[in-house]
Amino acid sequence: MTHFYDSLFADDAARLIAAGCFVLTIALYFGSKRLYARFRSPWLTPMLAVPVVLALIVVFARIPYPVYFADTRWLMWLLGPATVAFAVPIYEYRHLLKRHWISLSVGVTVGILVAVGGSLVLAKLLHLSPELQRSLATRSVSTPFALAVSDKIHAPRDLTALFVIATGVCGMLFGEIVLALVPLRTRLARGALFGAAAHGVGTAKARELGSEEGVVASLTMMIAGVVMVLIAPLLSVLPF
Repeated sequence: MTHFYDSLFADDAARLIAAGCFVLTIALYFGSKRLYARFRSPWLTPMLAVPVVLALIVVFARIPYPVYFADTRWLMWLLGPATVAFAVPIYEYRHLLKRHWISLSVGVTVGILVAVGGSLVLAKLLHLSPELQRSLATRSVSTPFALAVSDKIHAPRDLTALFVIATGVCGMLFGEIVLALVPLRTRLARGALFGAAAHGVGTAKARELGSEEGVVASLTMMIAGVVMVLIAPLLSVLPF
């Protein structure tokens, strides 16, 4: 009987901690968003600051990952509707797609092939495990598309999400450096840079540059996702 009550107490504590992690994640996101809006430092962007702070809290508090993920998994589910919402500005600026669809399609397709090929070559050179190789192969598109592809090639979903977020944050940070060193004059080029290299995170950054840049970034992100889903059957036959 004592063991039963101890187990029940542990389950209640785990549920309470999971709920607290969910609230903490939301609070940190909005807090980081307000700080970023005020200071505009790339290190305060929510996609970078929040995961770092959460990782430190989870590690030092010794919270098991399954406990943290128990309630916060619903935030992962929201990625799908959030990605679909990008269709609204795309529809409003559909004339851009009609005018530049060849450039966007060819550029994104080449970028995806180079990103996937480069990831696989680097993974082979570093002798990474097959699971890591599969997850790295899907890192160059937005999370909902990457998770769909990872299911087809049997890649760990958690690793895939981690690599996608890391790619987005790095793409956003290095994208600013590229714009500073090689100033791209056209809005099409600036938006495509962030949308193709940093998907969702880059799209949010492109919107700060202008509405047209944000729309082009959304277009390239969506096209990249579709291309990745289409070539997923080819990825499944690669020797990981």
